[in-house]
Amino acid sequence: MKRRIRIEEALDRGRGSAILSNPDIGEIVETALLHFDAQRYRLHAWCVMPNHVHALITPLADWTLSAITHSWKSFTSKKANALLGKQGAFWAPEYYDRAIRDDAHCTNAVDYIAKNPVKANLCARPQDWRFSSAWRCHRP
Repeated sequence: MKRRIRIEEALDRGRGSAILSNPDIGEIVETALLHFDAQRYRLHAWCVMPNHVHALITPLADWTLSAITHSWKSFTSKKANALLGKQGAFWAPEYYDRAIRDDAHCTNAVDYIAKNPVKANLCARPQDWRFSSAWRCHRP
């Protein structure tokens, strides 16, 4: 638990590469998250932060979280590296996941994802963060 909190704090402080703050890269990631919504998974909430991504999903049919995550990482790394003129690893090899226990836990997770950019002092309100479900839900 302490390790996870330290990692979370480091991410919120913008540690590591902040390549996802590039709007073109943010759009690549957001497009990938949205692409198979309702086909491979149900995407409930997401947020592309400068150095990490949050996605709350329910896998559908025979799709596993591992296969879905691999698909996102593979597609986005190829697109992002091509855009940046780079090669090699784009994402960390691991990812952090958590099973949602009940409706209250789901509500808390959606709230956490929406408020993460505010917590990281990137914007004043969740709907102000461009690459997030909160922004998409509040567009005119």
